[in-house]
Amino acid sequence: MSMPDLFKHRLSVPVIAAPMFIVSTPDLVIAQCRAGVVGSFPSLNARAPGALEDWLQRLRRELATNDAPFATNLIVHKTNTRLDEDLALCVKYQVPVVISSLGARPEVNEAIHSYGGIVFHDIITDEFAHKAIERGADGLVAVAAGAGGHAGAYSPFALVQEIREWFSGPLALSGAIATGNSIAAARAMGADLAYIGSAFIATEEANAATGYKQMIVESAAKDILYTNVFTGVHGNYLAPSIAQAGIDPASLRGREIEHMDFGATQNPGAKAWKDIWGSGQGIGAVKQVVPAARLVERLGAEYRAALKRLAEEG
Repeated sequence: MSMPDLFKHRLSVPVIAAPMFIVSTPDLVIAQCRAGVVGSFPSLNARAPGALEDWLQRLRRELATNDAPFATNLIVHKTNTRLDEDLALCVKYQVPVVISSLGARPEVNEAIHSYGGIVFHDIITDEFAHKAIERGADGLVAVAAGAGGHAGAYSPFALVQEIREWFSGPLALSGAIATGNSIAAARAMGADLAYIGSAFIATEEANAATGYKQMIVESAAKDILYTNVFTGVHGNYLAPSIAQAGIDPASLRGREIEHMDFGATQNPGAKAWKDIWGSGQGIGAVKQVVPAARLVERLGAEYRAALKRLAEEG
């Protein structure tokens, strides 16, 4: 295992909270970091001019040295016209961890390394993992089947196994993780950290509609639909939210599109992420809306109990 030095002795449980579009804002990130997990947010969530700098100033001001570090997610795809501006702010405020998505860019990694920051790149295949490390990423987020939002199609067992054949650096695993037992399983199969998103939607600090939070509580794996119809990239969505937006989920099964459009849907009155809600398959473990600290406390207690049980049985 290769837990980054930045994380050692600062995490109450080995978890990076996934950056979620719209949902993750400073309120949630601060609560996560204070509870002892790496809190994160997409830079594009700070939509208004000057908002990202305000957010980074607040995080630097309010988080203490004994809190877990925070992370910012940068979409490095060529369609992100804000990348240079957002990257410059990450360097200015020395964001401890950057999670890059949709392309591996050496110049992004070099900029973060210039002040000692570390870069995790999220990938869905072993091929993409090789490219990310070759281009200078420090660690990987393996996004396996069952993850919320944009997700891969491979079993976490297969994906982690292939990556660990050649990569010994920091590795986080994403995909239907919502319990401490799952965190222990992720570490047992070779990951250093669990990467958890959907469970944090149903927290008080999350910037999600009340209906979204309640749908997470009321739903389970059977309610998740995997499709690329909404953005051109395959992802997992809550089928009840699709129906709520006036679209028949059954009509989407098997449909494929060949372009990437992060705002498109079949219904011009509905928009991906705002009206059609992403979620992973692990939400059956989410029973109520709670403060983020209470969720982390549950995950930690379950994780430690799992380790103890396995040690006793071994």
